[in-house]
Amino acid sequence: MGDGERARRVPEHVAIIMDGNGRWANQRGLPRTAGHRAGAKSVRAVVEESVRHGVGVLTLFAFSSENWRRPRGEVNVLMELFMSTLQVEVQRLVEHDVRLRIIGDLSAFSARLRTQFEKAEAATRDNRRLMLQVAANYGGRWDITQAVRAIAREVAAGRVAPDAIDEALVASRLSFPDVPDPDLFIRTGGEKRISNFLLWQSAYAELYFSDLMWPEFDAAAYGAALNDFARRQRRFGLTSEQVTASSNAVGG
Repeated sequence: MGDGERARRVPEHVAIIMDGNGRWANQRGLPRTAGHRAGAKSVRAVVEESVRHGVGVLTLFAFSSENWRRPRGEVNVLMELFMSTLQVEVQRLVEHDVRLRIIGDLSAFSARLRTQFEKAEAATRDNRRLMLQVAANYGGRWDITQAVRAIAREVAAGRVAPDAIDEALVASRLSFPDVPDPDLFIRTGGEKRISNFLLWQSAYAELYFSDLMWPEFDAAAYGAALNDFARRQRRFGLTSEQVTASSNAVGG
């Protein structure tokens, strides 16, 4: 594969676990909350690079359903950071033609923060260049559970027959059925696990792990991840020979 062909192989959907904020701060003798604030710069860089490279959907794991167990002070700072970042960045998102969507169980957040979410989503609703999904109080198991619960209600109401339940139906009841599944799944911070993020949707995602802490993950680091993705052959259960034959048939 030549450099020109590789450059065109851009993932349609990138999902990122932004890990390492707290450790980055600890390494510098700073409070963990300083790492979260520093990580906001990396969010901006990755969003801008996604727009530049032509990524269609970017999903960021901002706050998991398990993060409520963290020290209360850190959780409070994260909530305030949500507020301040939204207020500052919405105009930038509009300028870059980026649509914002918050996914997750938002009922746990304050009414004030939920209102801020709604305003930010409304302000960017007509943007089309990039869909930026921010996962807040999200968990992959929660997502699957709420989908199954919705289907169970439909079965109980007689609108869906049990034998009609298939993968497509389950997928249609997940948090964001209107966008493609992630092609590239990135985790920073050196850990090599998916931590209950997009469990169903990432079944065939290409995994990329970076030793950089999230505040260190800049445009160049993101570019390296995209280049690594471009070099991979995605087989989706097929053999390499089958994929090559299919590509040749399409190309011919």
